[in-house]
Amino acid sequence: MRTIGLIGGMSWQSTAEYYRLLNTFVQERLGGLHSARCVLHSVDFADIEQLQVEARWTEAGALLAEAAVSVQAAGADFLLLCTNTMHKVADQVAAAVDIPLLHLGDATAEAVRTAGLTRVGLLGTAFTMEQDFYRDRLAAAGLDVLVPDPDGRAEVHRIIYDELCLGIVKSESREIYRKVIADLAARGAEGVILGCTEIELLIKPEDVPLPVFPTTRIHAEAAVAMALTGGR
Repeated sequence: MRTIGLIGGMSWQSTAEYYRLLNTFVQERLGGLHSARCVLHSVDFADIEQLQVEARWTEAGALLAEAAVSVQAAGADFLLLCTNTMHKVADQVAAAVDIPLLHLGDATAEAVRTAGLTRVGLLGTAFTMEQDFYRDRLAAAGLDVLVPDPDGRAEVHRIIYDELCLGIVKSESREIYRKVIADLAARGAEGVILGCTEIELLIKPEDVPLPVFPTTRIHAEAAVAMALTGGR
């Protein structure tokens, strides 16, 4: 089994879910007392969030690149960024190490294509929904990506940072997300990408009428496949 390197803490709520899923999937595949071989560098999200707000992405990338170097030094065979938003600096992080980075956007696009869908809604932070680093990655894989309207984007973003990153899960916020997803469906979305790792704390497949693509779970599944077989 290869060792999975994790750069987490963005937020720690979703990183805990990564750890749980990685170990669950390894045990399901191998049985018995097996668990995932992994090393984790968990950053202080307050530092990263401040750099996000100030659009100091290169500095944020440098912090994560430093974390990647430490993960490689600890024995990781490949790397995961346990966050959708910070894949904006994925190239900067990947360039700092000699081990491969398993890109969350690529794993997600593959899952959508495998499901036979081409037109999907994307929920995430405002950075993920409004900037091109993530949407273009999905589009390059042949997907037509829809995002919520400005009010919807603002609400989705607010709930992520003010609630989910703090471990707060509210039924009323779930209803807001359901309405946003319904609007995307009305515009032709065939499925919806939960493009922020915390959203999976709030929205489950049974909560919405469309196929759901939970990026934390998808990323973890791809990582376990890579750890056990050397491929995706």
